[in-house]
Amino acid sequence: MSEGQLVLVVGVLLAAGLAASLAAGRLRVPGLVLVLAIGMAIGSDGTGWIPFDDFELARKIGVVALAFILFEGGLSSGFDEIRPVLGTSIALATLGTVGTAVLTAVAAGLLFDLEPLEAMILGSTVAATDAAAVFAVLRGSTLRRKLARTLEGESGVNDPVGIALMVGMVELATHDDASFWIVVEEFSVEMSVGLIVGLLGAAAMRPLLRISLPNPGLYPIRTLAAAGVVYGIASVFEGSGFLAVFVAGIALGDADVPFRDSIERFHTSLASLAEVVVFVALGLTIDITNLLTSSRLLEGLALAVALALVARPLGVGPLLLPMHMRRNERVFVLWAGLRGAVPILLAAFAILGGVDDAERVYDIVFVVVAFSVIVQGTSIPFVTRRLGIPMRTAPVLPDEG
Repeated sequence: MSEGQLVLVVGVLLAAGLAASLAAGRLRVPGLVLVLAIGMAIGSDGTGWIPFDDFELARKIGVVALAFILFEGGLSSGFDEIRPVLGTSIALATLGTVGTAVLTAVAAGLLFDLEPLEAMILGSTVAATDAAAVFAVLRGSTLRRKLARTLEGESGVNDPVGIALMVGMVELATHDDASFWIVVEEFSVEMSVGLIVGLLGAAAMRPLLRISLPNPGLYPIRTLAAAGVVYGIASVFEGSGFLAVFVAGIALGDADVPFRDSIERFHTSLASLAEVVVFVALGLTIDITNLLTSSRLLEGLALAVALALVARPLGVGPLLLPMHMRRNERVFVLWAGLRGAVPILLAAFAILGGVDDAERVYDIVFVVVAFSVIVQGTSIPFVTRRLGIPMRTAPVLPDEG
């Protein structure tokens, strides 16, 4: 592919992403559904326009995209707004994610007759809710902010939790001399280092962000560079770069910096671009023919139903009981825990790590994600009406002047 053709492809894909977002608004479905469908349609098993089966490249794209999405999520929230729901979000993201992983593993073992380790890998892959999917559905809505921030905070924190858990499980599955303690060690190191680097990075960046720059367009670039540095330092010290950038974003969300509105708009646009790119890339990796002609479609649907109706309610529901929430809001939190790009990304980790039967895991996870985004994501307006929770999508108006 020549440079001109490459630029053309990128332009067409971005235009298709915008068109998908517009169509999704008219059809009242999450835009990410149609973006994922675009990736599947143009991939090797679709029209063949873009032959692509490079899981390593897809993983790298997913990592970079998720870092941008999480930083923007923290930055747009800020500590003052997320503080009232911080304890709830952390409990859901840690205990809730681990509990959901274990219960999903039990369901997978019973449904598919898997060995405990294989079942736990599958459970760990789909346990975490997804920041990109949750932010895409809730941002711009009139849902009560405390409720929305609870879900956004959970998805922002449990992405790193899910990734750390999955990395530990892959290590356990691919090393004969490893014990379960390697999972505990991996999880503890990633979470603690990520948290420390995120807090220290934000503290170091605050005074630097007040320094005047010669061009207004450089201010958003400076925060982007800062996010990259924070992620990189955390990764170098074997911590969770995802947790680090999310924490840094929250800590910087209330900072008094020049051109704050321009910075926030830049990162919102960048996160939207990242969502489109990662869902298209992951859609390209799906072997549609194999998915439809094997038992994996039915297996994925069975696990998706078990996850939505059994594992998440039992894993997360008890943690919501002490919280100051109405009963209908608790039900909404249980239903609105959407899966998205991160579970597919984690399934790619399993393939690249050489885990047994990883391609089956990848296909099942894709079906779980498709079910979550299409069925759960699309039904959220209906569910809020049935539960009596006020929610509508606020129109995005252009700036005056």
